[in-house]
Amino acid sequence: MDDLNWRILELLQQDARTPYSEIGRRVGLSAPAVAERVRRMEDAGIITGYRAIVDPGKLGYGLEVFARLRVAGDKHLAVRKLVMQTPEVLECWHVTGEDCYFIRARLESVGHLEELLRRFSVYGSTTTSLVLSKPVEHRVLKAQGTESAG
Repeated sequence: MDDLNWRILELLQQDARTPYSEIGRRVGLSAPAVAERVRRMEDAGIITGYRAIVDPGKLGYGLEVFARLRVAGDKHLAVRKLVMQTPEVLECWHVTGEDCYFIRARLESVGHLEELLRRFSVYGSTTTSLVLSKPVEHRVLKAQGTESAG
């Protein structure tokens, strides 16, 4: 990863729909050169995908929560299956410490949260936090010690 790749990567993280010609203008390369660098980063597994960012609140999922789940014994496979089958679960981490899983979910209401927690509490104890606000919505990964691109 040279400086140009980092700059291209930063611009794509800010807006993956930025045309290669615009990226090239900002980093001093031709559009084909940018395309080739992006292709190499994709082939290397550095860029793993592209996605649309939606507003869950406008889709009826105004409640965002983090649920910690402490699981005892041999219930881990069942928990993993449940999180994979639960569409409200946006992300799930298996973690060290007192808790076993850290689950991020989007829900329609407190009643919806109660139903979700009922499904997970079969496997262990839960601790839930409601998201009030996000001081950092999305942060772009940058090379250490660099300034923002354009």
